[in-house]
Amino acid sequence: MNEKNKELARMFYEIADALEFKGELAFKINAYRKAARALEDLSENIEDIHKRNELRKIPGVGEGIAKKIKEYLETGKMKKYDEALHGVPKSLLEMMQIQNLGPRTLALAYEKLGVKNLEDLKRAIEDGSLAKLEGMGEKKVENIKKGIELYEMHKERIPIFEAWEIVSHIIEYLKDQGMIKEIEKAGSLRRMKETVGDIDILATGEDGEKIIDYFTKFKKVSRVLAAGVTKGSVEVMWNGVIRQVDLRIVPEDSFGAALQYFTGSKAHNIKLRTMAKEKGLKISEYGVFKKEKKIAGKTEEEVYNTLGLPWIPPELREDRGEIEAALQGKLPKLIEQKDIKGDLHIHSKYSDGIATIEEIVKKAAELGYEYIGISDHSQSAKWAGGMNTEDIKKRHEEIDRLQKKYPRIKIFKGIEVEILQDGSIDYPVDILREFDIVIAAIHIGFRKNVTMRIKKALENPYVHMISHPTGRLISKREGYDVDVGEVLQAAQKYGKWLELNAYPDRLDLSDVYLKKAKEMGIKIAINTDAHHLEGMLDIFYGVGMARRGWLEKKDVINSFPLHELLKLLKHEK
Repeated sequence: MNEKNKELARMFYEIADALEFKGELAFKINAYRKAARALEDLSENIEDIHKRNELRKIPGVGEGIAKKIKEYLETGKMKKYDEALHGVPKSLLEMMQIQNLGPRTLALAYEKLGVKNLEDLKRAIEDGSLAKLEGMGEKKVENIKKGIELYEMHKERIPIFEAWEIVSHIIEYLKDQGMIKEIEKAGSLRRMKETVGDIDILATGEDGEKIIDYFTKFKKVSRVLAAGVTKGSVEVMWNGVIRQVDLRIVPEDSFGAALQYFTGSKAHNIKLRTMAKEKGLKISEYGVFKKEKKIAGKTEEEVYNTLGLPWIPPELREDRGEIEAALQGKLPKLIEQKDIKGDLHIHSKYSDGIATIEEIVKKAAELGYEYIGISDHSQSAKWAGGMNTEDIKKRHEEIDRLQKKYPRIKIFKGIEVEILQDGSIDYPVDILREFDIVIAAIHIGFRKNVTMRIKKALENPYVHMISHPTGRLISKREGYDVDVGEVLQAAQKYGKWLELNAYPDRLDLSDVYLKKAKEMGIKIAINTDAHHLEGMLDIFYGVGMARRGWLEKKDVINSFPLHELLKLLKHEK
């Protein structure tokens, strides 16, 4: 993303957070968040669009927002930004990311107790003053404490999408000079974990010192921590946050062994070393040795083969049965991104998406999809522009027109329908019948009879799948108070699907639950839940999580060709 686009998106998000903290009306807050998402979605430089006087053509950018963008680009300042953030310490905005700590509670703690940062909040919890505030109490405070623990834990780790972006740019930069022979990411990033502790890159090349020196000159490097012949360590400034990246230069004949060693996981590697010892071998980052003689190490395949194993995909290397499966010749043939035939959960301008249906269809064509599901929010989701009956009619008429214009891509009339407090569905049967795909979801009442509500939704004959089944946001909250085991049993009983939401801060279901779902014969749909066009590319992270969950092509609904999916949908109806 262009720097100016990124800066403006950040400013609009902060305006929205500040307005929420001050108790502003929801529609005003959502307008700024929508504009921020629109700017994140832009592939073109915002300055070029401004020069052509075409800011209003950006989806999600109205007259008021366009004026603010123009003001910032021409003066370097934005009056509304200064006005919204006036009187709101930036530390408070950051604290709004803490689960169970709503803007009203935070504002009250700020006004009554002088809470300005996380340390102040912790003190207010410890001395009991927070619990004494109006509308609080011990239970709410306990939930906030859990939220703080989650916030601090994830603050120390790097989200996968950010780590992947950093590594991709650095690898491209290093390859550019022609000094690199082999290069690969390692660690938990290569295993596609949802968050990453360290960013490690391995490479081979003739002049390690020269490669390391070039690495330290990467444009985003803010500080060089170490620069030798075989290892360089730097801090890079990425989206306003400092991240450490390590580059190791290893000999060509040890590249496979080093890659296997530094990919991990620790538990997987311990098991391999135990197997090696039983065979009179020793495995290290330098190779596989029989006494003093090196017998393997150039490739990962060599390393595994010396132990009588086939190569094991990095995503499986967690010591969850992958080594036993490999010994028995039962490793799954993991799903790949090229297997994905469509995306069944995308939001358009008819709810809180910023793209038109035609723009989404064109993007789907670029991605080589056979079908797409336009699944906007239902009427109860007023905060997300949920569709009333008139909206549904207009949208379906537009889809019918576009289907004639784009006959090669099937456009499914989908809905992300709200599961209400009693487990009923947001629309009556006569409206549900009008949709090709019904995705049931919970967005409010995370601690109110969630298991019962989801199970009841799965019983509904018109519901095909449950969206983001645990409701987690990796950087912000643990999710619903839900018994996933019971949900899996209900999905199995009624033959329903569960979603693997590919949005990188969700990746819900997690790998552990996906593996269990596979074992129970429950089909999974990998959907992006995209609200803008770039969000459709998140399918990459969904596939990565699916691979961690041992999923194969046969386990994933949207890897089925259109004719097979149509048969399934007809059967479900």
